[in-house]
Amino acid sequence: MNFYPFHIGDYMSHTRHLTEMEDLAYRRLLDFYYLHEQPLDADATTVARMINMRSAVLEVETILNEFFEFEAGKGWVNSRADAEILKYRNKLEANSRAGRISAERRMHSRSTNVQPTNTNTKTIKQEKKNIKKKSDEPVSDVDPKVWQDFLQLRAAKKAPLTSTALEGIKREAGKAGWSLNQALTECVVRGWQGFKAEWVNKPAAAGKFDPVAFVNQGRAEHVVIDITPAE
Repeated sequence: MNFYPFHIGDYMSHTRHLTEMEDLAYRRLLDFYYLHEQPLDADATTVARMINMRSAVLEVETILNEFFEFEAGKGWVNSRADAEILKYRNKLEANSRAGRISAERRMHSRSTNVQPTNTNTKTIKQEKKNIKKKSDEPVSDVDPKVWQDFLQLRAAKKAPLTSTALEGIKREAGKAGWSLNQALTECVVRGWQGFKAEWVNKPAAAGKFDPVAFVNQGRAEHVVIDITPAE
């Protein structure tokens, strides 16, 4: 121990009768006992040498007999000092145990905070990459220039072309009786990111000119009506 409690009043009340050399011997014996945390040697001469009081062996022996107890096989012990040493050791053990528990909790907290690697993340990213790569390739029945223009249109509207969206455009084009190339061309011209059959098949409103309807009308078969007066 590098520190031990020293009760001045208690010490003075029990040592008023000591001479200066005996008082010095007692203080040095206590310091040596607490520092090494073990009984003192059985030989008073050896003990006097250990506390650097070789010329005061008699005073050292007097203090040993008054304030210490001799135990065979151990040496000189002090019950009051032993109680303080035991208390000190128990405190060290408690602090050490608390430190271990705290360290284990911190390690456990760090381990639970670490998220396991999501093996699906790479798969999802790869699928997105494959979709993007596939969407960049022009469809066989669409003009490459029209296809690239449509992709640029979708990109500008922040609407990447997915296979689902493309299938929907094909389906609506079929309803309108149009090819996919025609539908995509119309989308590029009109700035549409998608296509609906009703957008091109809807009749023109009265009084309004519908260029799509006009074009479709031009494709219709001409009907000839005979207006010659009957004889």
